[in-house]
Amino acid sequence: MAEAVGILEVFGLTTAFVAGDAGCKAANVRMEVFDKNKPANADSLPVPLLVTIKYRGGVADVTAAVEAGEEAAKTLGGVVTKYIIANPEAGTEKMLKISALDKN
Repeated sequence: MAEAVGILEVFGLTTAFVAGDAGCKAANVRMEVFDKNKPANADSLPVPLLVTIKYRGGVADVTAAVEAGEEAAKTLGGVVTKYIIANPEAGTEKMLKISALDKN
């Protein structure tokens, strides 16, 4: 059975680091590589870079991590969206490995 994944998208890289740290301290999870997105309307956003945090572990731990990360992110740049996938299928697992942080 695949590990659950918690996805938390936040405004800015600093917010992502703080939220990722909070989530890992709150629950028995690990993080996969961050991903970034600069949407077409970036100039109208509070911070023009969206960063996705991906927590992995059991469903209860991932849920706790996402909640803790969300609370931490709200104190900084803010939260765009969140979602928990309890049992990701193989195609989703492949997509979770993709990251645009090392690309311009």
